[in-house]
Amino acid sequence: MQHSNVLIVGGGPAGSSLARALRNSGLTVRILDKQQFPRDKTCAGWVTPEVMNSLEIDPDQYARFGVLQPISGFRIALMNQPPVFTRYGEGGAVVSYGVRRCEFDHYLLQRCGAELSTGVSMESVRRQDEHWVVNDVFRADLLVGAGGHFCPVARLLGAKLGHEEQVVAAKEVEFEMSAEQRERCPVRPEIPELYFCEDLKGYGWVFRKGNFLNIGLGREDNKHLSDHLARFIETLQRQGRIPTDLPKRFKGHAYILYGHGSRKMVGDQLLLIGDALGLAYVQSGEGIRPAVESAMLAAEVIGAAKGDYREAMLKDYEGKILQRFGKRDKDRVLQVPIPPAVKQYAAKVLMRSEWFTRNVIADRWFLHRHQSSLSPVALGARA
Repeated sequence: MQHSNVLIVGGGPAGSSLARALRNSGLTVRILDKQQFPRDKTCAGWVTPEVMNSLEIDPDQYARFGVLQPISGFRIALMNQPPVFTRYGEGGAVVSYGVRRCEFDHYLLQRCGAELSTGVSMESVRRQDEHWVVNDVFRADLLVGAGGHFCPVARLLGAKLGHEEQVVAAKEVEFEMSAEQRERCPVRPEIPELYFCEDLKGYGWVFRKGNFLNIGLGREDNKHLSDHLARFIETLQRQGRIPTDLPKRFKGHAYILYGHGSRKMVGDQLLLIGDALGLAYVQSGEGIRPAVESAMLAAEVIGAAKGDYREAMLKDYEGKILQRFGKRDKDRVLQVPIPPAVKQYAAKVLMRSEWFTRNVIADRWFLHRHQSSLSPVALGARA
């Protein structure tokens, strides 16, 4: 039996960030993930400078490891309306970065300092003598779910995986363009393109990262996602913005937008972070920054618990999440629904505005420039 103080199920940005934050705590930490790394990950793949600061990543150093595409503007449109351009500064100030998740996640995992058990699924879990025992091989004092929307640890806290409401679904493809495709592609690497659905239930994107092109679409109403995606691709190809000879297979994934879900955050010797908890930003669907920040908040609570991981000792995590990300829908006292027709009419007007597309969509919804980054966690060894 291999014992750890903390066993993290999931080696993505949430799991690796938690492990790294705990590296000087005196706790033994292991990460379990069903995939071997590097692995493919469905994601548009942009990270803000605030994320890089929280993770203590030097962009120049990372650029020597993998693709790091500086972003200095956006091309934003409501589908079937002319686009509005948002640029930052005369020289193209960098407001975000594009990464390839297969590279980024591997980079974070390799430097996190935890014991790694990759290519290993969580097949079984049971309680034994105040510990969690996973696969009859791994024993832990605390079990942390960081395995995304379908994380098995979430089920231990009552989540009905695959049967929850308000789940967003997305499909995307990322591929390396041929020399001919690169020459003909009008999408500028430093300016991702965002196309909002007319019913405001999702958006599509086209994002060029060096020689790679990422195309996708996500929607809150996922019943006809493939149809929406097909129309989106057809429109872009007709406009000449993307190649006609795309890879056939688009990959999909699901997640919960923060505020729309109600998964329990902690239990006795249990805790959820990242997409396992459902923390993706409501307007953009971004999950990387919430994953990293939830991991940092969890590390503070785990360090303060000093080995006592009963639910009462982990409750402070809930307060930290609510303080950082706001109340969830179930916790809000007053909610005033806006009729869809009113929202759609307002969107047609507002999304022609340079002020709105820059200050609201780009700055607030996608870049979260109104919120400063969390400082790296510094935990001393336990007494």
